[in-house]
Amino acid sequence: MNVKKKKKKKYLAFHLMLLLPVLFLVVYSYIPMGGFIIAFQDFKPIKGFLKSEWVGLDNFMTIFKNPFFGRALINTVIIAFWKIIFGQLVPLVFSILLNEVAHAGRKRVAQTIIYMPYFISWVLMSGIIIEIFSPSGGAVNRLLELVGIEPIFFLGSNAWFKPIIVATDVWKRFGWGTIIYMAALSGIDLNLYEAAMLDGAGRWKQTLHVTLPGIAPTVIMLLTLSFGDILNAGFDQVYNLMSGVTMEAGDILDTLVYRLGIEQGQYSISTAVGLFKSMVGMMFVLLSYKLAHKITGYRAF
Repeated sequence: MNVKKKKKKKYLAFHLMLLLPVLFLVVYSYIPMGGFIIAFQDFKPIKGFLKSEWVGLDNFMTIFKNPFFGRALINTVIIAFWKIIFGQLVPLVFSILLNEVAHAGRKRVAQTIIYMPYFISWVLMSGIIIEIFSPSGGAVNRLLELVGIEPIFFLGSNAWFKPIIVATDVWKRFGWGTIIYMAALSGIDLNLYEAAMLDGAGRWKQTLHVTLPGIAPTVIMLLTLSFGDILNAGFDQVYNLMSGVTMEAGDILDTLVYRLGIEQGQYSISTAVGLFKSMVGMMFVLLSYKLAHKITGYRAF
């Protein structure tokens, strides 16, 4: 009993530190989940949850018949898929390369530079991106002019919009992923590298047979969790960069929900889209977790 009491006393401060974040999570994440019943009602704010008419699955049928839903769904899946792939691949490769830098000062400077965009909101970042890709004086088009290529209106082109969305998202967020992978790399036993060197392994083989297996659990975990965002293409980014010209390539489920719910006041239908997204995301997480366990034996718990 004394041992248990000592352990409780030892970890009491840590549990108290978790109290506020858990309370924040419950208030802003779990309690609002009760609002999903709107998806099955003809919700009228003046009547509230209790008196609004129940319509069953009618809202979902309305969504699936909406001519813009199919386009938004396809755009969302394409953008989100490539964000997931490059969002994992770029920080992984960069972390491995950065790990090879012996000079600690240069490594810290590089980490700081790539991490800075993560703290910039998409409102400000969108302004920077618009200036960079501007057809009149933008940095990218100036470089193209130097090699004899006519200026391109990148953010006004349906062909270029998706690649720019994916590339700029990776540019903004890969610094965060790099920190996670660098932490995983620091946990690899250095004796494994020494043993590999004694066996005659060069840097490439050390990376292939020591580094990658050492961070494989972290890679699998992040990839598994990221598949829950297969229908999250990034509302803040797309909304701030999309225009009427690029609706065909840039309209995603989140922007469709915004138009239906905020601009048109169709709360039940917009909630149904949100519930649809959540259910699909949950199924992808469960499926990817099952595949990860079956193929690699990985378990989160």
